[in-house]
Amino acid sequence: MDVVGILEAASLLVPEGVANDNNITVSDAWDYLAHDEWEVALDLLQELGDGWTAPTGFWEQLERAAVMMGLERSREWCRWRGAETRVGVIRADLVLLPAGEAFRRTPIPGAGVLRPMWDIGHRREGGASDLDIARVWVEFAPDLAPGARAPVRLLPLTPARWRHLVPGDRITLYETAAAGGTASILEVHPPEV
Repeated sequence: MDVVGILEAASLLVPEGVANDNNITVSDAWDYLAHDEWEVALDLLQELGDGWTAPTGFWEQLERAAVMMGLERSREWCRWRGAETRVGVIRADLVLLPAGEAFRRTPIPGAGVLRPMWDIGHRREGGASDLDIARVWVEFAPDLAPGARAPVRLLPLTPARWRHLVPGDRITLYETAAAGGTASILEVHPPEV
């Protein structure tokens, strides 16, 4: 199947009435497909994926199209969103410590590459922190510099251990034995059944 066919198939999964904040609908994506504006159509479909609980197959189709168009960040985003469909969504406001106060001296990559440990409140026998791992996706930016703040999405290695979190909870990022930043939970959505 070609790119247009894949995007058409994905667009057929979008329920009627779904629109983004700018009132863009799936018919707008079809218009761009008709004019061979594949990348714009892909972007619109990705945005429309926020307006409903898109199934994993929707994100897999968009990922395939992004691969065929050579759009690496779009491919990774669609893969990430497919994973969120399976394990749930955790969004947080992350603040990294400045370079002189933490291990990290360079920006963290934004596209889900970093898999740091997090103190999310679990304790071992004796009271020591029992850390958990989650990948980090920096929203709206290619990376996050030391000392900076940004909304992020977290994809836990063991999602069930993160189910107790609620908006407002504070968690701590660790790349070494010393804390590297703190995050405040913005939203938590369990996976759709």
